[in-house]
Amino acid sequence: MNAKGSWTREGVIAGIIGAAVVAIWFLIVDLVAGHPFYTPALLGNALFSFFGPTTGESTTLHVAGYTVFHVLAFMGIGFVASALINASRKAPAMLAGLLILFVAFQVIFYGVTEVLAMNALLGGLAWWSIGVANLLAAFSMGRYLYREHPELKVTLEHALAGAEA
Repeated sequence: MNAKGSWTREGVIAGIIGAAVVAIWFLIVDLVAGHPFYTPALLGNALFSFFGPTTGESTTLHVAGYTVFHVLAFMGIGFVASALINASRKAPAMLAGLLILFVAFQVIFYGVTEVLAMNALLGGLAWWSIGVANLLAAFSMGRYLYREHPELKVTLEHALAGAEA
């Protein structure tokens, strides 16, 4: 366990950071466009549509529902990243795998976002806006976890070189 806390605490904090960064980005984009909360309302509507028609729900319910889902999803990502980073102390090669997984996730994420943008429910959402939000969140979460684990640089260098730490 990390001297500063457990992987669960780190995961929660990293997830909240990522979710907050994305929410702030979307709020800025929506305010500039003159439509506050447009993006979370649209994504909430799409999320609720998985459970059936969304004709009676309010925009506030869509925004709130999406926000809860969004924070929980980012906390899950934070848990996985923190657990893998903490486990890499015993197996440094895990960091190389985490780096590869991160790159693969980014590529898949952008592909799925482009496909979803073709959907009538999400057609008004710009893929680049989601992409920028995703990169800002990944950077912010990574920066937090890096600050919690300053040994990561050396461990990652060893892992990528195929050497033992």
